[in-house]
Amino acid sequence: MSERYNEWFRQADYDMETAEAMFSSGRYFYAVFMCHLSIEKALKGLYFKALNEAPPKTHNLLYLLAKIDKRPEQELEKFITRLNTASVTTRYPDNLAKVQEAYTAEVTAEMIMKSKDVLQWIRTQL
Repeated sequence: MSERYNEWFRQADYDMETAEAMFSSGRYFYAVFMCHLSIEKALKGLYFKALNEAPPKTHNLLYLLAKIDKRPEQELEKFITRLNTASVTTRYPDNLAKVQEAYTAEVTAEMIMKSKDVLQWIRTQL
């Protein structure tokens, strides 16, 4: 049971690869959505490892961080907050054109890069 956290990390890596595939195909806001999903799964893996119990069924990255009592440096925490907010917009867009306009190639590339930084930080917490 203690190794189950590894499955969360395998899926987090797979989802980050999917974010890159969505970026390559021009599906930018889906790339951002996959970044969120990747970070969510990595945090759930960390939750499982830290607390040795199944993580809660939530998409809230800040809630997961609080439950495992971890805080990254301020810049990463600000990005996690931004990604947490983006999740709702990319998961349930009110206006497709607006979301597509907001998540340009440049914005999305930056979000992928910063998401990879967050994944790296999460792994240092194991």
